[in-house]
Amino acid sequence: MRIGWGVVLYFPHEACARPYAPRRTLPLARILVQFAHPAFEKSRVNHRLVSAIRGLADVTFNDLYEAYPEFDVDVGREQELLLEHDVVVLHHPFFWYSTPALLKQWEDLVLEHGWAYGSTGEALVGKRMMSVVTTGGRETAYGPEGRNRFTIRQLLAPIEQTAVLCGMEYLPPFVVHGTHGMDTQEMERHADDYRTMLEALRDGTLDLDRARTQSRINADLPTLLPEGARGT
Repeated sequence: MRIGWGVVLYFPHEACARPYAPRRTLPLARILVQFAHPAFEKSRVNHRLVSAIRGLADVTFNDLYEAYPEFDVDVGREQELLLEHDVVVLHHPFFWYSTPALLKQWEDLVLEHGWAYGSTGEALVGKRMMSVVTTGGRETAYGPEGRNRFTIRQLLAPIEQTAVLCGMEYLPPFVVHGTHGMDTQEMERHADDYRTMLEALRDGTLDLDRARTQSRINADLPTLLPEGARGT
């Protein structure tokens, strides 16, 4: 920011963080799924999750490893996608308590100062972000008494703070625990829940007030849906 003659004020990242500010209310929200899995062909669970949501109206599926195998992220294209959508879903396996490398590369390059955050960075203000995460560990492994010591939501804090810094609301994550050895029936149930959750989020029928009180958005998904949609 320039004030008067030759005086430049610099604000550190922390000073630019701001609470989520509601943008507008729409009956339909456009959803961008940013999918990042470096070994997608080996993942039975993610194959079912992806198959369940491909082709959904107003849901754009963007496979980052397919689009950028050399990590040469097209910043302009990615920023345009963000501008065109209302909800950004970061869908990835949980790698060392974080994201796969390409998704971190995407964050570093696309969420630019002056565009996504900072005193003039308001491109994403009022949008929503959430994580869809698959992990081999059971839910009991994530918490003060578990081997991983922290909950998934706590470990996703850097992503949540990234959303907040950009003026976005970060919703509770959709977490699929215990993928190792998961049977077909359970995989299909999670895939159905994923599709149902995205449809409700798109259509504005998901009870966001109740969802915000949950550690993960699929902890008790039927209670977040309209009466007629529960159990379908």
